[in-house]
Amino acid sequence: MTRRVALIGASAIPNGRHQTADEEELQVLEHEIMTRLVAEAVQDAGISKEDIQSLVFTLPRPYTRQKYFHTFLVGQLRLACRGSVMEVMGNGMTAALAFDKACDEILLGRSDVALALGINMESAVPASEHMMSSMRTTGDVDFHTSAGFTPIAWYAMDAMRYMHETGATREQLASVAVKNRHHASLNPLAQYRKPITLEEVLAQRPIVEPLGLYDVPPRGDGAACLVLASEEVAKSLGKPYVLVRGRGFYHDGSHQINDVPNDMIGFEAAARASRDAYAQAGITAADLDVVELYAPCTIVEVLVSEAIGLVPRGHGARAAFEGETRLGGRIPVSTSGGLTSRGHPAYVTSLYNYVELADQLRGRAGARQVKNARFGLSTGELGNYNAALVHVLEAMA
Repeated sequence: MTRRVALIGASAIPNGRHQTADEEELQVLEHEIMTRLVAEAVQDAGISKEDIQSLVFTLPRPYTRQKYFHTFLVGQLRLACRGSVMEVMGNGMTAALAFDKACDEILLGRSDVALALGINMESAVPASEHMMSSMRTTGDVDFHTSAGFTPIAWYAMDAMRYMHETGATREQLASVAVKNRHHASLNPLAQYRKPITLEEVLAQRPIVEPLGLYDVPPRGDGAACLVLASEEVAKSLGKPYVLVRGRGFYHDGSHQINDVPNDMIGFEAAARASRDAYAQAGITAADLDVVELYAPCTIVEVLVSEAIGLVPRGHGARAAFEGETRLGGRIPVSTSGGLTSRGHPAYVTSLYNYVELADQLRGRAGARQVKNARFGLSTGELGNYNAALVHVLEAMA
């Protein structure tokens, strides 16, 4: 019989500033945060620590004090494992890969229970140091880095092209930030929770034209832990769980951004990966009830929503402006607040997507609950969606 994977437990700290500077008298220790989250997630799942046989960690930022963090934390937990204990890295896709590989541990029969977990600490690191590391990671060090070509600049070019081709307005793009801040105001894990208006978004200083301060993600720290199990284990616990129904991945063969002329606003990787995920799940985009996107900027949410079939091409910005993707709308997107308001601790960002879907599909999202949510979808990206990883999840009573 083919095994199936269930998401049965989750825990996370609020996005924000947790890291301490070197000169501070009292230091925040990463492993103390993570051991607490593991205990909370295990309690949420209703299992015992000894049931865990695999742990897949996100690779910590280079600023994390403890190196070999995965095996160090297993030592802190006094947790003997017969499956796998490892760290994975895929830049922005890192957390989605950790979830994916934890699923594989169960699908391959190596474990009945596995954790996908990680911590991202960066808020006490100077912005100049962080940006230099980011440019060397995401661009060509012989070309992009020396020119100061940053990831936000990619997205700004996407926005200009999209507005040129579709006639979308600056106000329509800004409405995505307003929507996401409204959602974040209802989420205790969000970094920024004060509601904002369209006028306030448009009045912010430009970061890279046409994107302003509220169109782009903040820097911050985060940590989360997810408990995955075989469906047999999930059923034995006698309470609602979330089933992983479909998975799709596609890499277009480029590094971060494509140096070959292409459809720069088509996001082919997201389109192909989502089609595979839908086919495996036996659904279409029209069946989705709630979606959590890896979208660092307002324009990215618009382009991904089109690529994965939520709205027709060229209609994503208008759909947000008209309230289709808002709570109570036709297809709520980024009910957690998204990366612009919930926060964007990049190496664990997608873990927060799964935490939100776990809450929504188990009916535990409180004031931001999507009524009768059955199917949810999460995306992860590498670069400017030169690669995408998509998971479809289903609520199970």
